[in-house]
Parts: sequence; C-alpha cells; structure tokens
Amino acid sequence: MPMSDIAIIPVELADAGEILTLQRAAYATEAQLYNDCHLPALTQTLGELESELEHSHALKAVRDGRIIGAVRVHPEGPVWHIGRLTIAPDVQGQGIGTSLMAEVERQAPSEVERFALFTGHLSVANIRLYERLGYRETRREQLKPGVELVHLDKSASNPA
Repeated sequence: MPMSDIAIIPVELADAGEILTLQRAAYATEAQLYNDCHLPALTQTLGELESELEHSHALKAVRDGRIIGAVRVHPEGPVWHIGRLTIAPDVQGQGIGTSLMAEVERQAPSEVERFALFTGHLSVANIRLYERLGYRETRREQLKPGVELVHLDKSASNPA
C-alpha cells in the first residue's frame, strides 16, 4: 500500500489502549529473539503508558482508522530521546518506521542538537534501519548476561 494513505499525527491519551496493544504485538518478536517475555514494552501497564504519553511527544501512523505505528520522544535539554518505535507486524517493512522517524526529527524544535535511542544487540533489522537513517553507534551497555543495549545517536542538523 502507498504511504500516501497513511496519516502521521500526534498521539492522544485516548489512543493509549490501542497503542499498548500495538506495542505488545510489535515486541512479541523481540521477546522471542531475546527469549524474554518480560521486556518492559510487554509488561508496561495501561496506566504506566498513559502517564508516559502525558509527559512525552508521541506520534502515530494511522491507516483506515487503525493505528499501525507509533513512536515516543522524551525531550531532555538539547537531546530528544526516541523510544518505542513500534510498527504492527503485518505492515512492517513498508517504510512506516522510516516515516515516523523522519516526522519526529522534522518536528524537533531548533534547540534540539541531537537525537538518541537504543535497541538490543540482536535486533539487527532495527540497527540497520537506524544506521540507514544516519544514526551511529556510540556505545554498548550490558543489560544482563547475553543482552547488550546498542546506543545510537544522530545530529539534529542531519535529519532523515
């Protein structure tokens, strides 16, 4: 399907339930990859998500009334921390994540100097996406035995 039939718009608090469902579906493959069904994205409660949405900048991708993707940003001074880029499993690989990331970067105020994010070391497709968008690995952090977080960032003067 063409990207022209997708609207990227701000998340509303009323979207929390649908976004939580999307998040759980999207992170199911990550849970299998890491053999860990207790990933924070899978154990987050609706109340926790609602609180997070109240304190973040969040966008959703909508097609035919269905939320098929979402991303959240937590501003911290000159850095926008991007998190929970989630795409519905049945529409992954169609450029929705790329479009959400580009819109997040486009909406950053002029005082933002860089974007930062992280993903797991086994999430090779995620790492490839971020690198294709101009993000570069800055460090790795051991989360627990067998799991490393790969931290990436990008200058805000180099948008997607």
